[in-house]
Amino acid sequence: MDITQDRKSNNLFGLHDSRIKKFSFKNDVLTIELDTIFQYTKGEEKLYSGEVLFFDSDLEECNILIFDRTVYEGEFSGKAIGLKEYMKEYAHAEFEILTEGYFGYNTTYTG
Repeated sequence: MDITQDRKSNNLFGLHDSRIKKFSFKNDVLTIELDTIFQYTKGEEKLYSGEVLFFDSDLEECNILIFDRTVYEGEFSGKAIGLKEYMKEYAHAEFEILTEGYFGYNTTYTG
């Protein structure tokens, strides 16, 4: 079998710097409500708000890092918790997505 590697981004939207207003999880679908969703097309940035759905989600693989000081200054300080726990403990909190990664940082393998 031949394996083809594609390092081009196949993501239509970026979630970095977005603020998540609400999570919900039902029938293995994780839904997040965002204040801003970024789309980059032909050198243009477009902004939207709305919901993003992740199908066949496994919440056991989703984690949240809660920082207790300025990000990127020194080693991580704070706590890491699973998304299930976060959704229970911080149901009314909003947070910002600092960075995102899909398929090994936009590397897709087919074959």
